[in-house]
Amino acid sequence: MRRRSSKSTWAWLTALGGIPLRRVLIRVTGITIGTIIVVIGYALFQLPFNLAAGGVGGAAIVVNSFTGWPVGLMVLLANIPLLILGFYQLGRWRFLFYTALSVLIFSFGIDLMRSFFPDVTARDGALTDDMLLSSIYAGIIVGIGNGMVFRFGGTMGGTNVIGRIIQQYTGIPLSQVYLYSDGLVVLLAGLAFGWELALHAMLTLFLAGIASDFAIEGPSVVRTATIVTQHPHELTQALRDGLRRGASYWQVTGSYSGEQRSMVMCTVSRSQVEDLKYIIAEIDPAAFVVIEVSHQALGTGFMSLRK
Repeated sequence: MRRRSSKSTWAWLTALGGIPLRRVLIRVTGITIGTIIVVIGYALFQLPFNLAAGGVGGAAIVVNSFTGWPVGLMVLLANIPLLILGFYQLGRWRFLFYTALSVLIFSFGIDLMRSFFPDVTARDGALTDDMLLSSIYAGIIVGIGNGMVFRFGGTMGGTNVIGRIIQQYTGIPLSQVYLYSDGLVVLLAGLAFGWELALHAMLTLFLAGIASDFAIEGPSVVRTATIVTQHPHELTQALRDGLRRGASYWQVTGSYSGEQRSMVMCTVSRSQVEDLKYIIAEIDPAAFVVIEVSHQALGTGFMSLRK
């Protein structure tokens, strides 16, 4: 019998987005770690206080409080039709593989946490008795985990799938879709558990969004300066010598004066901003400078594009 080669065995993995197997494994690892972080935040801080902070996970908390059905199982069952729909609408195998991975880890992880650590995931044995503190930590931890999943090309399923499909066919921004869907879940939580809890759930939702953005984009450690000057050659030379940073420049025309000048663009680390301003002031005190926050710089002198 002809034996299938290891290359053909893994060929379907390399087809996920047309990227090498090594990158696929990196993404799988990142998505797995991110989802585990979400499970920890959800089980330890949201479940004990019924903080239904939007999404399918939030809706499952509301249903669980009335029926006792396992939260993880409900999340899994709710996501099955969404995974099928997303398979046909949002990228087929690549979408299905990465999203199903997150959904399975989250669903089984939640129910395993409740089975093995029932006291910690219940109100009586919660890590803190303070609902405000719990809502803050839930938002931060779940947001960081969500951000990691998104950063490595996955989604947590649920309203993420619905939102992307609605955006694809209607053009409605994702943020607006999430506002409506998550707002509906928080409203249900308010009706079921009281409005004080709903307000805490809104805080969790808000903090999760901030933490998720931070995890996706990372801390801002670079700044980009745009400098309008009459001395581009001297300035770029000083930037090379003083900061070891390259720069690009081109000719521009002032709309008010009609004069020809040069616009220099240079990206530096955050710690070099003061030295940058000093160099500009020494070379051309009359220069016009705008320094902007940049999330990433890739290439020579910064992070590698292949990292």
